[in-house]
Amino acid sequence: MGLDPLMKKPVGKYSLGMRQRLGIAQAIMEDPALLILDEPLNGLDKHGVREMRQLIKGLKEQGKTILLASHNQGDIDELCDTVCEMDAGVMTMIREESI
Repeated sequence: MGLDPLMKKPVGKYSLGMRQRLGIAQAIMEDPALLILDEPLNGLDKHGVREMRQLIKGLKEQGKTILLASHNQGDIDELCDTVCEMDAGVMTMIREESI
């Protein structure tokens, strides 16, 4: 997850991207069957986005169910096979894709 250099640094001093990595690491540590991620690529640099996309795809290939919330259509298109769109708290559309 790229956190090793920060082992002795207080979490409050981490950048947004490093806090994102830490949060995802905490979420997958216990090997959950269902993983809920809210804007998991927010704050990551290009390299971090690429790594997280690969991680999410790998978890999906392992059979994990991932509930991913994002405002980024590119992330949704690349990572999701079932998409629910919400408008003012109401589900307005569901589509399933083969990716």
